[in-house]
Amino acid sequence: MLFVQILIETIGGLGLFVLGMKTMTEGLQMAAGPRIKKILCALSANRVIGCATGALVTAMVQSSSATTVMLIGFVSAGLLSLHQAVGVILGANIGTTMTSQLIAFKLSSLSLPAIAIGVCMKFFAKQKKYKYAGEVILGFGLLFLGMETMKHGLKPLRTDPTFLSFFTRFDPSTMGGLLLCVLTGALLTMAVQSSSATVGLTMTMATQGLLTFPAAIALVLGENIGTTITAELATIGTTNIEAHRAARAHTMFNVIGVTIMVLIFPHFVTFIEKITMMSGVPAPDTLVNSEFVYVPRYLANGHTLFNITNALVFLLFLPALVKVAIRLSPAKKESLDAEPVPEFNDFYDESPIAALTQVRSEILKMAKKARQTLNNVIPAIKHRDPDMMTGWKAQEKWLDQARKEITHYLMKIYQLEINEESAKEIHSFFRMANNFEKIGDAVEHLAHLSEKLFENKLLFSDESVKDLEEMSKRVLAFLDLIIEQLQAPDDTFMQTASRHETGINLQFNKMRMEKIQRLQERNCSIEPGLWYIDIMAYLERIGGYCFNIAQAIAGQK
Repeated sequence: MLFVQILIETIGGLGLFVLGMKTMTEGLQMAAGPRIKKILCALSANRVIGCATGALVTAMVQSSSATTVMLIGFVSAGLLSLHQAVGVILGANIGTTMTSQLIAFKLSSLSLPAIAIGVCMKFFAKQKKYKYAGEVILGFGLLFLGMETMKHGLKPLRTDPTFLSFFTRFDPSTMGGLLLCVLTGALLTMAVQSSSATVGLTMTMATQGLLTFPAAIALVLGENIGTTITAELATIGTTNIEAHRAARAHTMFNVIGVTIMVLIFPHFVTFIEKITMMSGVPAPDTLVNSEFVYVPRYLANGHTLFNITNALVFLLFLPALVKVAIRLSPAKKESLDAEPVPEFNDFYDESPIAALTQVRSEILKMAKKARQTLNNVIPAIKHRDPDMMTGWKAQEKWLDQARKEITHYLMKIYQLEINEESAKEIHSFFRMANNFEKIGDAVEHLAHLSEKLFENKLLFSDESVKDLEEMSKRVLAFLDLIIEQLQAPDDTFMQTASRHETGINLQFNKMRMEKIQRLQERNCSIEPGLWYIDIMAYLERIGGYCFNIAQAIAGQK
């Protein structure tokens, strides 16, 4: 029964710790919102600044996994290059050690008050910012309650000869024992998918004397390898080769760094002890109330020193690291016949911000595809050449499928707990995707009308063709404006969009009235004249869809 109680308290405490980490990270992410994206994208051009930015952002959200998943999403969306992402990942590994520094403090007495305050703020505060702050405080309390629960659960093992005998296998004085520690730490973190949680568990075991300080440091090194599984999993479902390379670089960086530390392990342990003792902390083997209470500070410092050293070394060799990552993930030859429909990774729940960035990237592809589809039909009418009207069917089909995939993915994100700004962005993306599909449908009608014109050998007059060309230029210019806005936002966008829409409407009404007048005066054939009005009406309708998209981009209803 004692073993069952120990198991329940230890696993339950670990669960509380993970829940606390997740709650705190989500609260911080919700509070920071799109600002994180702006910081990462704006301050990552230089590798050193990018590294510092990665450390800052990860310290803000208290999760290197969240930062890494965001980066994979931004690379997939084309917002960050591989070189930029790898530099930020180096910093993210430093930032995540702030959690271990935090839990090394003896703050368990604050856990229940923090939970009480956090719950009150989360459920009773009216303003969003206080609700998010409540989540952070609640997560903080759960985290330390989890640590205390694990410590209480593991305490009986200090005097159990069977368990003490088992833990003697984790002896880093031999290469076999050292590798066992590293492997155990890596596998445990891969299973939990949170290096902070496994570092917390390691600290608790070391505090209770189940692990020596060197054995605990070896486990922490392994946990730095295990945390790379999150980035690798984040690339599942994306065909973007740069995202895969970023994940490979992250894994390489940590594996090589740990390998070096394993080779100089005794010196690394001695260095940690000296650095920590210089700050006035008693030796790691100092007992207080039968517990090694100072070991967590040594482990936290070891975790931080490893990642800072690793980052400084690899920043110097960043270009070489990127080249190796490219070799490990070579580009695949893609078919030129068809472009793949949007594919999204399944880590949208880890980082809704990165997920929405990917959606924006696919919306931009829809905009370009819609323009290309229209541009494949209009020249055929102008030059009276049906052979020029190629590719529109595949492109229109792609737009239909893209809208379905984007809508499905947005529905998944919408079911998460997201901030108000992200919710508005989702509504805008829904509207954009639907209107781009409608543009594809309108082009399909234009293509069918054109095919009937050619089949019946009906021709427009030179004047009508000229008017048609002018109208199509206006519509294509509107689509170009939308593409530009999706790539580089401009404050004067809606004013320009309104002028485009007004111009298209005025020109359509003018041309329609002129054509009707000519029909009444019998100055043109009835059948081509009516078809001309239909074609112009579809172009005007596309202009309306463009204006709907413009309003969605600007956040207008």
